[in-house]
Amino acid sequence: MKPSEASVTRCHWAQNARNIPYHDEEWGVPLHDDQKLFELLILEGAQAGLSWDTVLQKRARYREVFDGFDAKKIAQYDKKKVRQLLGDPGIIRNRLKIDSTISNARAFLKVQEEVGTFDAYIWRFVGGRPKQNAWKAHKQVPARTAESDAMSKDLKKRGFRFVGSTICYAFMQATGMVNDHVVNCFRYQELKK
Repeated sequence: MKPSEASVTRCHWAQNARNIPYHDEEWGVPLHDDQKLFELLILEGAQAGLSWDTVLQKRARYREVFDGFDAKKIAQYDKKKVRQLLGDPGIIRNRLKIDSTISNARAFLKVQEEVGTFDAYIWRFVGGRPKQNAWKAHKQVPARTAESDAMSKDLKKRGFRFVGSTICYAFMQATGMVNDHVVNCFRYQELKK
């Protein structure tokens, strides 16, 4: 249960009506749903060079125009669909990022075919369990780790794009593969259990 707003301490980046709910309800919660994992992998890549707030602001529209992040549908997108997406101001209109979403959907489906689930594949980079960190300050949180380096390298080998180590680490944080809430944040203990 969330503490009263007056007494709550959060990670320093959770400061507005968009990112506070994301921080309190999603960020760092272990995620094992393939479609939601795919969504976050795509959104983390879309965020490259931008703020996460920008992505959160456009997230609902992304879900609409990318068929709820259904990889099977996205893998079938053609040039006409790409043109439509490039014309949509509700998403990040970057051709490389849009093209990578389509090619990443194809690579994602290949992983599912090979391993059974993307969940089983991706969680092996942390041994199947969330890594519990204990950062006292945000400045201690790394931008990348050996695990995110390994994930990035393997994803790239499988044909994924916009999956550099920093993007992979942000994905790991978002999906609860690591608990990077600072220790005085109210979510740290809740997610440590």
